[in-house]
Amino acid sequence: MIPNWLRRAAHIGGGEAPEKTRLNLGFIPLTDCAPLVIALEKGWFAKYGLEVVLSKETSWANIRDKVAIGILDGAQMLAPMPIASTLGVGPVEKPTITALSLDLNGNAITVSQALYDQMRALDPLGMTRRPFGAEPLRRVIEGRASRGEAPLAFAVVFPVSTHAYQLRYWMGAAGIDPDRDVRLLVVPPPQMVNQLKAGHIDGFCVGEPWNQAAVAQGLGRVLITSYELWNNGPEKVFGVNLEWAEQYPNTHRALLMALLQAARWLDAHENRPQVAEILSRPAYVNAPKELIGMSMTGTFRYGPDEDPVVMPDFNVFFRFAANFPWRSHAEWFINQMARWGQIEAPVDAFAKAARVYRPDLYRDAAGALGLAVPSIDRKAEGTHGRGWTLTEATEPLAMGADRFFDGAIFEPAEPLA
Repeated sequence: MIPNWLRRAAHIGGGEAPEKTRLNLGFIPLTDCAPLVIALEKGWFAKYGLEVVLSKETSWANIRDKVAIGILDGAQMLAPMPIASTLGVGPVEKPTITALSLDLNGNAITVSQALYDQMRALDPLGMTRRPFGAEPLRRVIEGRASRGEAPLAFAVVFPVSTHAYQLRYWMGAAGIDPDRDVRLLVVPPPQMVNQLKAGHIDGFCVGEPWNQAAVAQGLGRVLITSYELWNNGPEKVFGVNLEWAEQYPNTHRALLMALLQAARWLDAHENRPQVAEILSRPAYVNAPKELIGMSMTGTFRYGPDEDPVVMPDFNVFFRFAANFPWRSHAEWFINQMARWGQIEAPVDAFAKAARVYRPDLYRDAAGALGLAVPSIDRKAEGTHGRGWTLTEATEPLAMGADRFFDGAIFEPAEPLA
């Protein structure tokens, strides 16, 4: 049943009818595909005149390629992916935009039990600290190198992903060169656990429920979550080709409004158990609802013999202006692309990022729903260790902590510093 507040929102939204009503949208089986799934299951796409088919894809490369050539109208994307496609980082160069962030947080770094035991033997004190640094891992790496052993292998979901940059950042803070001291492999999220079990990789950075699946099977231990790495850092976005957005502006607006409604519903704590059940279905994540519910309901287990910890912000879908496409987030990703040699002209890239992340389109859709929106496009990242209030908005917005685990601060005015 559609609640009265949503009926009013749809009426307020007004606007012209969508130019294209039958849409194919892509997703990867992860818990943060939830906004697309819930928008379909709860009728928000239909409320805005859209007939949506969700296509479960096997890899982020599939998402990138199918959106680029028009097989998919849009998709859940890794937050850096529209930037990479626009800049031509990788085999595809296609102007791509996002006007909506789908969520904050949601990833973790997990290692095999064998590697965990080696790290604990070499640095027992370091293994007790939270947030967990990579210094014990560096000791293992140095020992292997001195014995002439092969480098450890770590998997990420895509070369230009939040996961890749989180893993690189975490390693780099401890003096590990991820391009020299370890092997970085690309593995689709649903295959991570099997690759760890087979011994093909020693660790990975991935979204849920795959970290908890490794823990539940006794195959691995979580070292650090993305929330601990960067409190409320961006994770996935909804992306479309620029030419598609320009050809179907009303359709795009309707999609944004439907996804905003879904995100708002998702962040009501009482709805999370139902979300876990829906996502567990074969058509979506196809994993036990108990595992999905761990992150969805704010609990998380680091190891099979450890009690769950309360982590209410592990998945944030609406609170803290989670859906706003901050250009400072885009610029942080570009900074990482430059740091790790994926691009050579970051100044030009920053200018292009302003055309990829589109807060103007977000404000149009969110404003039609009567939602408060930021009046600025950028903010300093890493300056708040606790909740704070954004006053540069149509009305004050409650924001979450945004601290980096190493205390770094990213100033958009000086992005290369």
